[in-house]
Formats: sequence, C-alpha cells, structure tokens
Amino acid sequence: MLDPFSAPGRFWRGNLHGHSSASDGRKTPAEACQAYIDAGYDFTCLSDHFREIYSYPITDTRPFRTDGFTTLIGAELHGPATSRGVDWHVLAVGLPLDFAPPAEGETGPALSRRAADAGAFVAIAHPHWYQLQPQDGADLDAAHAVEVYNHTSAVHCDRGDGAVFLDAMLSEGRRLMAVAVDDSHWKNGDAFGGWVMVKADENTPEALLAALHAGRFYASQGPEFHDIAREGDEIVIRSSPVEAIMLVGPVSQSSRQHGRNLTRARLDLSPFAGTWCRAVLVDAMGRRAWSNPLWLAP
Repeated sequence: MLDPFSAPGRFWRGNLHGHSSASDGRKTPAEACQAYIDAGYDFTCLSDHFREIYSYPITDTRPFRTDGFTTLIGAELHGPATSRGVDWHVLAVGLPLDFAPPAEGETGPALSRRAADAGAFVAIAHPHWYQLQPQDGADLDAAHAVEVYNHTSAVHCDRGDGAVFLDAMLSEGRRLMAVAVDDSHWKNGDAFGGWVMVKADENTPEALLAALHAGRFYASQGPEFHDIAREGDEIVIRSSPVEAIMLVGPVSQSSRQHGRNLTRARLDLSPFAGTWCRAVLVDAMGRRAWSNPLWLAP
C-alpha cells in the first residue's frame, strides 16, 4: 500500500489485460495498441488467449511501441480445471515470446507456475465471472495478484468485481495484490474502464514489470491516490476529490470517512492490528480505486 508513494519515479497508466484479432478480439494488434495510445495510456499488454484454436499466440507488440508508449508481452493462460470443472483463466504479463504451449495434462496452476518461473507477473483473472472458489485460489499458488475489477465482465454480465475473492484470499494469509483491467475485446464498450497506475523511473517494459512485481502500483476506474503514508497508528490518504476514503480488512473491520469532495483522510489502523487492510476510494460517480494490501505486524 505504501511503497508506490515512497518509491522514486512517476506513475504510468496502463491496461494489463486485453485481446486482439490474434485470438477473439475485434481489433488487430496494431489497432488495439493505437486505441490505447489515442486514449492517453502509457502502456498496454495484449494478453491474447493462449489456446490451440488460436495457435497459442504470444502477441508481439514490440512494433507498436513509440517514444511515449510501450507494451508488455503476455497472454491469458488456460488449462484444466477449476473446482467447477472448467478451464482456468490466468493473466500472465511479461512472458517470453517463446513461452511453450501447455504440455499434455499440464494443469492451470502448473502452467501458471511455469509462467511465474519465466518471469511473468501472474494474476487471477475475473474470479467472479466464472465463480472461482476459495480452493481454486489455494491451488493457484503462483499468483501475484487478483483482478479486483474486470471491465468486460462488468459490462457483459455484471460480474466484474473481484474484491470478495481477493479479501477471502487475504484472510487465508495469501499476500496477493489488486489489479484493475479492461479485458478489452472491442465489443460493447468494454475498453477504458479499469487500469493500473504503476510507479517506475521510466516507461519501459523492464521497469514496469519490475514495479509490478514489487507492488509499486494501484488500481483504478478513475479516482487517483496522491499519497498514502503511515503516521504511527494512523494512515493518512490524499486523493483526487471523492465521496469516500476507506480502509477495509478482515470480516467487517473498516475505518472510513465520507463527505463531498474529500481529498484527505486520517484513518485509524487499530481495527487491523496483526492482520491486513487495503484502501478504497469512491468518487461521486461510484467509480473506485484500490490500493494493494498493507500487512500489519501483531
């Protein structure tokens, strides 16, 4: 929670999960990257579906990098099988272009471990969309993060929120982070709804990937965290104008402040002693931003 605001560098805005015509998206890779450039993003990742039907694409977006815009190489990985008996959906950002297709019988968790071992930042994709269960989260032991918000899942079937799943994993002791993504397929307004703000010295694939692994980012639909700092047993949060600034933790623990055009709050950490909390902003339009968790010593 605190590291993005104490680390050097600046924040870069990017989408980590999106698709192109290399799998089931409606835009070519060039068109998809250009759309993010036109929308003012600093970077994106085309994470096309890593399936045999699409010839296991790792979409090479290097030709679409510019002086002000970069790309991360990744894919959405699939393999058998969740507790519901369906294929896994796992986001892997920072894959090598020669990442090998799944071996016969390689499960989703095993494929995810291989991606993490190859240097990828691994996120549990849209858990609400396909009803992942707590045991699934335990099985996917290579994950670094959960999609706390997936815009396509919200737009298409009102299942974009991954916060319940994330909090269940945190309360089981899993030190997972939170990303917001588009999962853009360029259908029905499914782009530009969720992103990450990554703190790095420069807008390069190497610097961004290192910052993701280090947790130097926050997730948003619009509101901005300007600073999060700990002062003794309190957290001081500065933000863009919002209606609520909150800390949430296990079970029903929370500290919060509500009002109009809030830009600062001082919140009590005592409800979260010995466990975790994370910060949430909510603006007047209901859009949210989410910090990564802060783990507190007993």
